[in-house]
Amino acid sequence: PVDLVALLEEMFAEMGGELRGAAGEDAGAAAVDDGLVEVLLEDDPQATMTAMMTALRDGLAPVALAQTVAYAAALRIARFHTSNEFGDWDTALHTFTFANAIHQGMRRAPSVELLRGVFDAAMSIYLDRFLNIPAARIPTANGQTPDDAAALDELRALLDRQQQVNQAARVLADYAYGGGDHAALLAQLGALLLREDRDFHTIQCVEAAMRQHELLDGNPVAQTHVLIAAIRYLAAHAPTVRAQGQTYRIASRLHRGEELFEG
Repeated sequence: PVDLVALLEEMFAEMGGELRGAAGEDAGAAAVDDGLVEVLLEDDPQATMTAMMTALRDGLAPVALAQTVAYAAALRIARFHTSNEFGDWDTALHTFTFANAIHQGMRRAPSVELLRGVFDAAMSIYLDRFLNIPAARIPTANGQTPDDAAALDELRALLDRQQQVNQAARVLADYAYGGGDHAALLAQLGALLLREDRDFHTIQCVEAAMRQHELLDGNPVAQTHVLIAAIRYLAAHAPTVRAQGQTYRIASRLHRGEELFEG
């Protein structure tokens, strides 16, 4: 087994001077280095850490490195195969939400300590590699222009049935790549989340994906990938009993002064 702690401690010892350029500014679409993303998703932790440190020394801002790691973590969910244990959805989710939190922290108050967290998140991505063996295929553009309203309605209908994970990803990808309105898509994702008996994990996933989508403006492929991660996770956990919606409707009727029981 690889001693990740020893590797990390070695990197941390070299890290003191690597915060140049970390003013907390948004990294933007240019932050995602596709070559580095592929290294992050491979099974060589030493190569991963070396590539990350090299990128910093070559001038990549730490906040940009954090965004690249967060994007790679989202890809673990986008490529999560449904043959895995169901509970392992949360294994991949924890890495993504942690990486997203570190990225948001680096935007607000960059520090060497948070930069260490970026490397920790990268090692968590490495530990999750078995969840992508085999890897689910991420849908690509098919050149078609879907009907926006019909596509959003189809997403809603798919999440009325269990385990429509890949089907939902395909519909979302076709919509996004086909020029669909991303604002309407985000609104639909929010609506699909709210109608379920959502738990903390599901809320975290959708929130992190929406945040990354916003910060990846200008990189439509990466934006679509993080939303694919969100819809796949949501579809895997839908439909629920949806009792929370009933509770809300009862509370709303009481607030309006309606009689719940008459006669």
